[in-house]
Amino acid sequence: MPTAPPLEGFDSFVFSADDATRTVYRRGSGPAVVVVHEIPGLTPAVADFARRVADAGFTAFAPNLFGTPGKDYSVPYILQGMARACISREFHVLATRGSSPVTSWLRALCRHAHSECGGSGVGFIGMCLTGNFALSMMVDESVMAPVLSQPSLPFGVTAQHRRALHLSDADLEVVKKRAAAGCPVLGLRFTADPMCPGERFQRLREELGDRFEAIEIDSSRGNPHGIPRTAHSVVTKDLVDEAGHPTRQALERVLGFFAERLQPA
Repeated sequence: MPTAPPLEGFDSFVFSADDATRTVYRRGSGPAVVVVHEIPGLTPAVADFARRVADAGFTAFAPNLFGTPGKDYSVPYILQGMARACISREFHVLATRGSSPVTSWLRALCRHAHSECGGSGVGFIGMCLTGNFALSMMVDESVMAPVLSQPSLPFGVTAQHRRALHLSDADLEVVKKRAAAGCPVLGLRFTADPMCPGERFQRLREELGDRFEAIEIDSSRGNPHGIPRTAHSVVTKDLVDEAGHPTRQALERVLGFFAERLQPA
């Protein structure tokens, strides 16, 4: 199967595992960080974030799970991506106590990235539909720096769904043990974002204690930075790349977290 043309500045390769084959875009050198895109796909904003990761001294691996690589956001494209995810066998958007099947392929990619790049382990960031996948990755000990950016699964249709972590009870126990043993978890969200309810971060605090670091950016009405209540994508679409802006500070914290965990002094 030929690879798709790479995004500008990225190499690409085909990776197969668990009877699935996908294109992965790669850039940089140093410890591996797997960057998993949000809906609608591997947009220019997600690619820009992956470039920042690479420029910070890491090898960014950006798999293409759905959508057209390099295609920009639009309302029809987002709705199309949402509809496909809802009917896909690889994404269980309402599962409260179980991970989406695609996480098995992503864990295999993390192991491959670690074997290729070496170092103490792998960083991982999921966004929106893939945000909770960072917890699923912690079942594999190669993942040392998990980041959940606006984790949106399961969709918050009930109070139970809003608190759920899209993780089996057995995997949650593994996550808790790893966190207690010294593997922290970083989470990002906007406070008014209905796709990533505050109840979910509260559940993470209850389960992981001080091993969960939450960055919750004020997007309430009248907030001092004028962040709209519709803001959702912290380090991509809704990033304001200005010194002192909360989203820029969140971006800098993510890169710092990867450095602390993967590039120890």
